[in-house]
Amino acid sequence: MTETTSPDNASAVLTNLGKLLPELEALYKDIHAHPELSMHETRTAGIAADQLRKAGYEVTTEVGKTGVVGLLRNGEGPTVMLRADMDALPIAENTGLAYASKVTATNAEGVNVPVGHMCGHDMHVAWLVGAASLLSQARDTWKGTLMVVFQPGEETAQGAQAMIDDGLLKRFPTPDIVLGQHVMVGPSGTVAGSAGPITSAADSLQIRLFGRGAHGSMPQASIDPVVMAASVVLRLQTIVSREVAATDAAVLTVGVLQAGTKENVIPDDAIIKLNVRTFDAGVRKHVLEAIERIVNAEAEASGAPQKPEITPLDRYPLNVNDETASNRIAEAFRAYFSADRVKHTGPAPASEDFGCFGTAWQVPSVFWFVGGNDPKTYAEAKAAGKLNELPVNHSPLFAPVLHPTMETGVEALVVGALAWLGTS
Repeated sequence: MTETTSPDNASAVLTNLGKLLPELEALYKDIHAHPELSMHETRTAGIAADQLRKAGYEVTTEVGKTGVVGLLRNGEGPTVMLRADMDALPIAENTGLAYASKVTATNAEGVNVPVGHMCGHDMHVAWLVGAASLLSQARDTWKGTLMVVFQPGEETAQGAQAMIDDGLLKRFPTPDIVLGQHVMVGPSGTVAGSAGPITSAADSLQIRLFGRGAHGSMPQASIDPVVMAASVVLRLQTIVSREVAATDAAVLTVGVLQAGTKENVIPDDAIIKLNVRTFDAGVRKHVLEAIERIVNAEAEASGAPQKPEITPLDRYPLNVNDETASNRIAEAFRAYFSADRVKHTGPAPASEDFGCFGTAWQVPSVFWFVGGNDPKTYAEAKAAGKLNELPVNHSPLFAPVLHPTMETGVEALVVGALAWLGTS
């Protein structure tokens, strides 16, 4: 029979964390300065694989193109999966850090773009390397199998599914629990989570509206797709304000509106790209149907020569924390961290493909957040009512403070894993 590992066991595993921190900090800075776009994380994956081999793991690379899976079998017991994502974003970093990214790369459209770790996935890699190393060093304190997964392509919702499609479920043991975490805005040194929905479902769409081009001085000869697009954008905002109940939640954001090449030429078409976030399957269905209804109606009202093209771009599933497993994590966190470091948080409007793993294996999963802001800076911003002014994930200015963010993330993964990897 297996019993949950006590806080003393967690302390025993983490006793060498202080000695490991300089190495983890150097690894983090290196990955931060050398970011890679989604599904192209070859350098980062190589670093992760080398670290796992050094720690004694069975390592499999190129799972789902660039994914890495490490297995550490340590006797009879549960199997725990810990996951970190590796990819960066096509964003020019503006943090001014000494190790800031100056990298550019060619994206899927063949365009050269700046690349930066402006979401914190570099921190996630360092956390998982640290936790994997410490758990390997202290195998006498736990029993079971540890499976660590470095996942590609989270930012494009490709990576988790790519690993699953590449035989993840057949090639590796079925975990009893899947655990993951994300650095977010919040006081460094704190962890936060809750049972139930924890990150939103997300749907991205491209809409192409068709008109008839003409000279800017003769609009009567045109069917203006710019006006059509403007009407669509404004009308789409009424879906959340007038079609979603106040007790529900949804966000609809138009991030791209493209039309024309010259100020005195009415173009033939216009492109809209939008993103929808929801926390309920019924609300999601209604919002997506309303988008289609409005887009087609506005095109018809404008006399468009053909129906709009609505193309799905990517989709993230609703990420739901298992209630029983979440309570177990919370209990383990409260037993290890001081009470003021363990926070309860509602669902975040951000989205993640982390939930794909638990869904595919049909096992419980838990995802939580680790604060990345200097506690004094965060407290001052909160007191002044200026939390919204702190750089958030995907901002060119997003940069978690190294300490205690680094050690807190490693501690949380170790404590979470040990909530299942008990002693015999």
